Amino acid sequence: MKYDIRTAADSDINYLKEVKANTIFSYVTNLTSFEKDKINNYINRQILLEIKNYKIIMSNDKIIGCYLVTKKDNDILIDEIFIEESYRDKGIGTNIINAILKEHDIVYLWVYKENIKAISLYKKLGFEVVEETQTRYYMIHTN
Repeated sequence: MKYDIRTAADSDINYLKEVKANTIFSYVTNLTSFEKDKINNYINRQILLEIKNYKIIMSNDKIIGCYLVTKKDNDILIDEIFIEESYRDKGIGTNIINAILKEHDIVYLWVYKENIKAISLYKKLGFEVVEETQTRYYMIHTN
């Protein structure tokens, strides 16, 4: 599938906040209102801090996803990758991750344990689980 990637703009802030919130709240349940407020405050702060690092995935002038890659020391963190549901399973996420892997020796990410489909993709691409919390896996890929 053909798609383009552009740097996020201020006009994308609401989309990015919505995607991040929906992703977190779909995998993290049984939260108190205090915890939900804390997460929403985190999302609002982080999107504004990272807006210039986000990439927007477009197809036919429509936003179909986004991702955030952050440099941490000499390594790269895939902080976030999201593809709209109707555009999944078309190779877009795989292509983006493979491009990142080609450019960097060490790439890592966190993934919710319930996100079985993403975990399967990451393992297929060569990521290995090196640590875990109650809800997430820390995975790393080294060239």
